[in-house]
Amino acid sequence: MSVGGVRCLVAALGATAATSWARSAAGTAAGSVGGSSLDPLIGDRARWNRTNHRGEPVSMLEGPATVVGLLVGGVLGAPSARAALAATAATAGGGAFGLVDDLTEDTTTRTKGLRGHLGALAHGELTTGGLKVLGIGASALVAAAIATPRSASSAGPRRGLAGWAFDVASSGALIAATANLVNLLDLRPGRALKASALVAAPLVLAGGNGAGLAAAVIGASVGAAPGDLVERDMLGDSGANALGALVGTAVVLGAPRGVRLALLAGAVGLTVASERVSFTKVIAATPVLRELDGWGRRPADGPGPGAAATEPAADLTE
Repeated sequence: MSVGGVRCLVAALGATAATSWARSAAGTAAGSVGGSSLDPLIGDRARWNRTNHRGEPVSMLEGPATVVGLLVGGVLGAPSARAALAATAATAGGGAFGLVDDLTEDTTTRTKGLRGHLGALAHGELTTGGLKVLGIGASALVAAAIATPRSASSAGPRRGLAGWAFDVASSGALIAATANLVNLLDLRPGRALKASALVAAPLVLAGGNGAGLAAAVIGASVGAAPGDLVERDMLGDSGANALGALVGTAVVLGAPRGVRLALLAGAVGLTVASERVSFTKVIAATPVLRELDGWGRRPADGPGPGAAATEPAADLTE
C-alpha cells in the first residue's frame, strides 16, 4: 500500500474511533447522576435534546462527537502541516458556530433559510443563524487562505495577488457552501452522513492532497451512523456544518480550479433551490434516491431505540 493509502486508512480509522469514543464519553457523562469531568462542557442535559420528524426525543451529542472525529481524522489524513491547519480551521469553525446555533437558537421566533437570516442581517438583526453564516464564512476563508499557497513550491515563483485572492475567495465560498448544503440535507436519519461519504469516496479513490481528509469524512460518518440511523442521535448544525466544511476543504486541497468552480456553482444552485423545493419530497419521488436514503434506517413503523430516539430537521441556514 502506498504512503497515501496508509494515510487514508489511518485517517478513516482514527476518525471512526474518535467519533465513537467521544459519543460514548458524552453519553456516559450525560447519564451520570453524580456528575462527571465533562459537566462544564455538557451543562444542562435537557438543552441537548430535540424532537425529531416522528415527534420522538433525540440527542444532539452526536454533533460534537462527530466534530472530534473529524478533527482527529483531518490531522491524521493531512499530507502537510498546512493542510492539517486548514482542515482544523474549517472543521472547528463549522462545529463551533453550528453549536452556538444548536444551543442558543430562539425557537419561538425562528428565522428559516439563508434568505431569512440574510434578510434579518439587512435589517440590523443578528440571529444565531446569521451569526453562524458570518462565522462559518469567516472560518472558511481562513481555511482557504491557509490551503492556497502563493507559490507551487517553496522555491517556485510567487503567484499574482489577484489570482491568489480569487482562488481564496472561491475556495472559501465552496467550503462554506458545502457546510451549508450538508446541513440542509440533515433532515432525516443518516441522510447527511451518506451524502458526505458518497461525495468523499471519489476523492479518496482519486488520491491527491485531499484524499486523507475525505477518508476522515468517511470514517467519522461510519462512527456516527449507528446512533443516527436508529434515531437515537442527530448531527445538529454542529456536526453537519463541520462534516460539510471538511468535505469542502478536501475538494479545495485536491481539485483543480475548474472543478472547484463547477462544484461551487452546483452547491450554490442547490442552496437556492432549497428555498423553494423540498429535498425530502424530491428524494421520496425518485426510486434510487429513496432506496439509498432509507438504507439502514429504522422502518417507518419500527420501534424506537429505547431510552432515546431520533433526529430533528437541522438547517445550517436556520
